[in-house]
Amino acid sequence: MKKFLTQGRLVVLIVFIVLCIDQAIKITVKTTMYLHQNIHITDWFYIYFTENNGMAFGMEFLPKLFLTLFRIVAVILITWYLYKITTRSQKLKTGYVVCLAFILAGAIGNIIDCVFYGEIFSNSTHDQIAQFVSLGHGYSDWLHGRVVDMFYFPIIDTYWPEWMPIWGGKHFIFFSPIFNFADASISCGIIALLLFYSRYLNKEIHLPEKKN
Repeated sequence: MKKFLTQGRLVVLIVFIVLCIDQAIKITVKTTMYLHQNIHITDWFYIYFTENNGMAFGMEFLPKLFLTLFRIVAVILITWYLYKITTRSQKLKTGYVVCLAFILAGAIGNIIDCVFYGEIFSNSTHDQIAQFVSLGHGYSDWLHGRVVDMFYFPIIDTYWPEWMPIWGGKHFIFFSPIFNFADASISCGIIALLLFYSRYLNKEIHLPEKKN
């Protein structure tokens, strides 16, 4: 079993599982909910359907086409790097590879939305639920699809004290960003990478400088 589940196959398995979960959730939400409809799970957790043109957690500060192409290039580079480190004779730590696999899977998950969703889905609105459509009849063009987000965790919903400068009396929510399973995969991969493999990552970056 250990020989069968090589690091390369482990990467493929992680990416496959994350993509299946991510797309299943997104397609279910998009084809059963109105835009900005929410389902109350608890006071600190909602399924809130929204879409965004930008990066993870709804951030938007780059043109849509540039962002999609940037994501594709990043996925190609990460895939190439993972192939390189999982096929060489001197293996790296499996945990390090797993972190990169989660980042790769999340990036691919959001790329699928950007590349295909505009072509295969009708528009989601406040009074219309999206449906699958034939190619060319979707709400947008290739590479211009919107990313589906749905997880909302307003863990703290309060107001800043009146005595505070600037923000006094203003509404404050923590955690306010709405995200999806792919975003969570990317975030968990990056956090684990920084917490447990930051020194290892730095060593790997400078490895080519060493001479045999």
